[in-house]
Amino acid sequence: MIVQKFGGTSLENAGALERAAGIVARARGDYPLVVVSAMGGTTDGLVAALDAAVGGDEAAALAVLSDVRGRTQDAAHRFFGVSAPPVLAELAPLFSDLDRMAGAIAVLRSVPSDARDAFLAHGERISGLVVAAALAARGLPAVAFDVRDVLKTDDAFGRARPDMREIELRAAQTLAPLVAAARIPVVGGFIGAAPDGRTTTLGRGGSDYSAAILGAAMGASAVEIWTDVDGMMTTDPRIVPEARLIEAIAFEEASELAYFGARVLHPLTLAPAIEKGIPVRVRNACRPEFPGTEIRAAAPSGASPIRAIAFKKGLTTVDMVTTRMLMASGFLATLFEVFARHQTPVDMIATSEVSVSVTVDDPSRLPEIRRDLQKLADVEVAPGRALVCLVGQDLKHTPGLAVRIFRAVEAINILMISQGASQRNVSFVVEEKDADEAVRRLHKEFFS
Repeated sequence: MIVQKFGGTSLENAGALERAAGIVARARGDYPLVVVSAMGGTTDGLVAALDAAVGGDEAAALAVLSDVRGRTQDAAHRFFGVSAPPVLAELAPLFSDLDRMAGAIAVLRSVPSDARDAFLAHGERISGLVVAAALAARGLPAVAFDVRDVLKTDDAFGRARPDMREIELRAAQTLAPLVAAARIPVVGGFIGAAPDGRTTTLGRGGSDYSAAILGAAMGASAVEIWTDVDGMMTTDPRIVPEARLIEAIAFEEASELAYFGARVLHPLTLAPAIEKGIPVRVRNACRPEFPGTEIRAAAPSGASPIRAIAFKKGLTTVDMVTTRMLMASGFLATLFEVFARHQTPVDMIATSEVSVSVTVDDPSRLPEIRRDLQKLADVEVAPGRALVCLVGQDLKHTPGLAVRIFRAVEAINILMISQGASQRNVSFVVEEKDADEAVRRLHKEFFS
């Protein structure tokens, strides 16, 4: 069997639902499990409603929710026609629940993390019901399935971690019999359930992650990510229009690209697939005939040593300088314990005998981090940075590569450099305003 995951833009209206149904129909012989994101624009609407409610503006929150409901109803009316009322009746309790929760949050002017997850999870729950009904309307044996019965997590609300052993057990008990009976389970991505049954969410990229988790749990032959792009590209085509499609890429390369800013996949997405050796295919729901990109255990090298160029904007650099670290064992551990204590991951690190520089993409805890670090070193914090990452196979042992890279960007000021920690990437930091030009110059050097 295969897992097919459809993103929000692949489900955003009646036409998109029709295309998704056609894609599932063509895969029916492989007994697909379908994972869906919230329909296009829904999650943004739920976040806006939640923010309004936390600010005490119940009317604004309800207005946003009314807009979300209207767009969902419009898609249903256009797709189902006269058969829409039963579907809308099934959705009505979910929308009523959202209105009720928004009213309560507006009174309290705060939302606990578990309530936030429960609120946001409605997007995928709504989408799951709509897509299951759409597939059934086109003669496919689809059934909506509450993924919270299978995808068990810890209680780290907002960024829950899956319990793979429990997920595999429950998938074998509930999902596998459906697939064996040639049924098509349709589940919402992004959501799970804590040990006590409360709804959790998996964080950014959670629907893709859900697809990989379920694919791994059920021993799928492949995981297909249906989105609005042709696949993974040599760089972002919005920056470099002549960017090329990558037909095949190794798991490790794709993971590096995802972590360092490639927008097709979230870095966590690939982890369960890598562990089980399951290929991941990224394909365009608007062009299902197009082969897309296959991410697999190994991929042949291309003409260029660089497979692709990723970039990540909105970073902040933290520079720490002190002579106390000179010849002092354990000092680096003390510095990084500060970041760990404030739950702030570090992207890139550069060190010398008396200084350490790091980049972070979440600045929310930086005031507290800076306060604690200043007890250990002189600290300088600089926002408005971007990381540029070149990924390929065995770059660490490719002679002359650094010369080509830095000759291409010789007119751009480089703030930090990292090579050697991985055989597959060379990364450097520039001012955010220079990132696009750096990417264009590098792509010309390695792909023109």
